[in-house]
Amino acid sequence: QVQLVEIGGGLVQAGGSLRLSCATSRRTFSSYRMGWFRQAPGKEREFVAHIMRSGSTYYSDSVKGRFTISGDSAKNTVYLQMNSLKPEDTAVYYCAADSVLRLGTTPTSYDYWGQGTQVTVSS
Repeated sequence: QVQLVEIGGGLVQAGGSLRLSCATSRRTFSSYRMGWFRQAPGKEREFVAHIMRSGSTYYSDSVKGRFTISGDSAKNTVYLQMNSLKPEDTAVYYCAADSVLRLGTTPTSYDYWGQGTQVTVSS
């Protein structure tokens, strides 16, 4: 059974920082890519960032320059460092794994999902 466990969400003021962690198994961590998505109330789940097995990264325009995705193979954990947070970053953040290497940034291009962690940014 594939498990992805996110931790690190919380309440932060605008301009602040948070770091999310996504712990998984070695096999899942070795997927073609690991990604972060988020979903705000009443909105669709949207892509935030991904990291390929090679280490290359890609970000949505809305977070580029503020968020950093990274991975630690020794801990089988993917991180999302979020700086300069804005109220519009408020959402449930999900970690996901793509074990097949589907192209694209839609949720359907990922196989496995964590349970999500709430991030709330106050103004």
